[in-house]
Amino acid sequence: MSNARSEIQIARVSRPRYLNVLVFVAGFVTLGVELSAARLLDPWFGNSIVVWAGLIGLVLACLSVGYWLGGRIADRRPEAALLYAITLVAALLVALIPVASRPVLQRAALSSLNLENFSAGLLIGSAVAILLLFSLPMLLLGIVSPFAIRLAVSDVSSSGQVAGRLYALSTLGSLLGTFVPVLVLIPAIGTRLTFELLAGTLVLVALIGLFLERGKSAAPAALALPLLLGLTWVSAQGAVKPEAGLLYEGESLYNYYQVVQRGPETWLKLNEGIGLHSVYHPQSALSEGIWDYFLVAPLFGEGKKGKEGNGGGDVESMYLVGLAGGTVAQLYSDVYGPIPIDGAELDPEIVAAARDYFHLDDYPNVNAVAADGRSWLAAQPADRRYSVIAIDAYRPPYIPFQLATVEFFELVRDHLAADGVVAVNAARSRDDYSLVNALAATMGQVFPSVYVIDESTEGWSLGNSLVVATMQPTTLDGFLANAAALNPAAQPLLSEMAAKAIVTARPADTSGAVLTDDKAPIEQIIHGIMLRYFLGA
Repeated sequence: MSNARSEIQIARVSRPRYLNVLVFVAGFVTLGVELSAARLLDPWFGNSIVVWAGLIGLVLACLSVGYWLGGRIADRRPEAALLYAITLVAALLVALIPVASRPVLQRAALSSLNLENFSAGLLIGSAVAILLLFSLPMLLLGIVSPFAIRLAVSDVSSSGQVAGRLYALSTLGSLLGTFVPVLVLIPAIGTRLTFELLAGTLVLVALIGLFLERGKSAAPAALALPLLLGLTWVSAQGAVKPEAGLLYEGESLYNYYQVVQRGPETWLKLNEGIGLHSVYHPQSALSEGIWDYFLVAPLFGEGKKGKEGNGGGDVESMYLVGLAGGTVAQLYSDVYGPIPIDGAELDPEIVAAARDYFHLDDYPNVNAVAADGRSWLAAQPADRRYSVIAIDAYRPPYIPFQLATVEFFELVRDHLAADGVVAVNAARSRDDYSLVNALAATMGQVFPSVYVIDESTEGWSLGNSLVVATMQPTTLDGFLANAAALNPAAQPLLSEMAAKAIVTARPADTSGAVLTDDKAPIEQIIHGIMLRYFLGA
């Protein structure tokens, strides 16, 4: 027994209470880095459930290795100075992340980030980036808690109390790290500087600990401060995601967004930028995208033959979920006149970009609301009803599940006029209509007639369809009659889109899965589409 005791290393720590500070801040930085990592990946890989799963899984794996390694190192060399040195290295590696992220993310995303190989490429590409950027700093951060417990335990009889206290402090720090970066730092100073601020906080804590343990002999460690300042300066330089024609980029509470000029067109791109969310073309009345097809949705209603002379049909008002830059709202205003349009956009900074870059202020009839589209509609009085409700709220390649369920469409029905229509933008491949059919089946539970219009996929393997449902029972022949009754001279834009729509318009296949608030496997449906496309099935 005496021999075993002689082999136990005595912990060397002069300020055991300062370990509480270290553990708390390390917990704060660990969760702060993980949440900020998700935003750092957004512009390249998006924030799909695949990316989140990869991020959380790999971070947990790195922390697990760190916990194991921290326990072994602490038993062999229970020295507080060593723990602070490890923490200092971890902090500098955190500061290095935004600097290294530019080449790493660009190369990882270059060959993997496109919808055609989404299922494999997105997971592999994001996993490579996560490993390269985050594995070592997260591993070192994992060392802190078990090492600190080893140093803080001076009596076995109180080991449980010490471990509980330090774990509680680490968890409280993690709780703070969950909210402060997302709600405060990233919207205020951006993702890259958030990493630097997290790193700087940990550097200061580690340096103070080293000076408490080693005194003046720890002075060389202070070189970490100019190194940190240098990394911060480099991080702040240049665009987050450089792109030709970039007019503006920003980071909000909800999105990383870019405004890009391509020839005469202005584009709005969100997060990874796979899809365009709005297009403004000063030389063309139409957008040349799926947004144009929303114009024909009212023609599925009974008697929507249009009114000669004003370029419009029997549309009195509109509600748009997913206003973005205002493309659909502007199209409706141009074609149907200055009708009242309420447009919900979750992100207030996107609304500001719509005003600054997409000429939304030229349309005073559009009421832009920075709110969740479903919650805002639910808060409206029962007598507020619309001729058309349009849903265009993609975060490619997903559509928010809460905007695709029976319960949501019942809410839509309650706010549609007696002869109103609802239209939803849905993604598909050239031959796989799984999401389109699921939406059609779901809408068929609420509305008597459902139709589909396919946007042309000529030259493309993936595309969009518009799923349209009507409040009253209608027929495809009624739509064709309404389209034929248009006067091309008075209604040129509507006539042009009707001519395109009648080629693919058809009654919907309502045999798909019905989506509810309780069960809406949107992600699985999308992943299935991508996987089947990837496998050539």
